[in-house]
Parts: sequence; structure tokens; C-alpha cells
Amino acid sequence: MNNPGTPTLDQLRIFLAIVDTGSFAGAGRKLNRAVSVISYGIANLEAQLGLPLFDREGTRKPQLTTAGRALLAQVRTISDGIDGLRAKVKGLLDGLEAEVDLAVDVMLPTDRLAKVLRAFAGEFPTVQLRLHAETLGAITAMVLDRKAIIGISGPLSLGVEGIESIAAGSVTMVPVAAPDHPLGRMDLILPGAARDFTQIVLTDRSRFTEGRDFSVVSPKTWRLADLGAKHALLREGIGWGNMPLHMIEDDLIAGTLVRLAMPDNPGGNYRLSGIWRRDAPPGPAASWLLDQFVTLGQKDSHLPGLGDV
Repeated sequence: MNNPGTPTLDQLRIFLAIVDTGSFAGAGRKLNRAVSVISYGIANLEAQLGLPLFDREGTRKPQLTTAGRALLAQVRTISDGIDGLRAKVKGLLDGLEAEVDLAVDVMLPTDRLAKVLRAFAGEFPTVQLRLHAETLGAITAMVLDRKAIIGISGPLSLGVEGIESIAAGSVTMVPVAAPDHPLGRMDLILPGAARDFTQIVLTDRSRFTEGRDFSVVSPKTWRLADLGAKHALLREGIGWGNMPLHMIEDDLIAGTLVRLAMPDNPGGNYRLSGIWRRDAPPGPAASWLLDQFVTLGQKDSHLPGLGDV
């Protein structure tokens, strides 16, 4: 039974350099080594493994053997893993976080979130990201409870003891219903008319919303913590409710939802803020994330005549 030896990382790098450059001389130039050192290193690797990795007969260019081709992907994986380990350690030595927990309000436009996170992956490839999508006061609760280092929260975070914040844009909220809903069929909605119909309300279980209602008009409510489910129920005509305009613009164009001209509930601007604990300021990667959301939020526009919700 043959037991192969354990190759060194240097031997594996020599192997990959020969493959990538196509020659021993090319590998020498890439690694700044003499050709004799490259030849010696690959010979030792083949001796360690007990397998020929290159066919050197009948050609000026070394060709991978069957064994060499079989091992190539595994060797690249090992080399990439070591490179990743070195990059992560360097980041830690430089003060870069190993991981970032980010909590975001479900009202945040998903295309904005995707744009920021795509850029984050390229900017900080060694930092692990954990994303939490929450509603209302749950974002603030996660940051205070140290389950997230930063958050993109709605207005419930403002004035909370121990929380620092910075404006990060806003989302326009408008009341809508299905076109066959009684409110959706009304040309003129009188003040107080919405109280006669079920309102679909977004809620959470955090201590910041306990016993409190936000933009709730009707005594008849269905409450849920899933914005997507609320959207689906509104389209089914089960009730009426406020929705972020960016999420239902296609519905308004297609006619699957209609905007309600309600004099006593016209909608409003849902202010977003980047938040963190005062005693736990964000590190370089988390600060970069906050800066991106703040910069993009500065471009948010508001519909005329609407206040804050």
C-alpha cells in the first residue's frame, strides 16, 4: 500500500506556475527563481506524491500527465484557500472585521440593497456578511442586542437611548387596494370611509412597537410581519393598506392595485437611517456599508404634499 508524502505549499505553487506559464523557464520568471530550482522543486513534488505530473518527453513544452490533470483542480483549491487565509489574517491585523451583521428594514428598495451588497463583495472579499431583513422596531432591537453591528432602520430608531444614527434616504408610502375592493371602486373617498374596511397592517414583535400602532386607521385589521405577504393580500382584495411606492409601481401601471385618494390618510415619507450602538462604532467594512446607503439615499425624491409617517 502506497502512502504519499505531504507536499509543501512552495511545491504546489511551482506546479501551478508551470501550468499557468507553460514552461519551467516561465515559472522561474513568474516566481523569480532559477530554472534549476523550479526543476528541483517539481521533482521533489513528484517524489513526495509518487506520481509523474508532467510528461517531458518529445516536446519542449511540459504536458500534464493524466495524474497531473486529475490533481490540478485540487491544487488550485488549496492554493486559493491559503491566499484567502492570508488575506483574512492581513485584514484582521489591519483592523478589518472578520464578519459584519447587517439588519435592514424590509421597506428598503431591494435593488438598492443588491447594488450595495454586490459592491461590498468585491470591496471586502474576506469579510463574511450576515443579512437580516426585519420590520419596524426589530432593526433597532437587533442593533441594541448586539445581534447586528449596523442597521438600516425606519423612523422608530430615532431618539432611542444608546443608538447613533445618520439619515439614509426615505421611501414613499401610499395607500392602495385592489381595483375590485370597495375603496378601489370609489371615485370619491370621504374622510373616515377607510374605517369601515379591513386594513392590512405590517407589525413586529419587538419591544419598540409593543402596544403601539403606526398609520393604523381602521379598527378592523389583519396584522402580519411579512411585507411580501401583505402585498399578496392587497392584490387579492382582502383589505387596503399602505405600501412602499417602489414596490407596487408595476401594479399601479398594470391595474392590479389602485392608489387610494384618501383625504385623511394620503400616505407619507418613511425615513430611513443608518444606525449603530454608541458604544460599538462600526469597523472599516461596516462603515463602508453605511456610507454606501447614505450616499444612495441622498438621491431619494418625495411626492409633493406628503409629510412623514
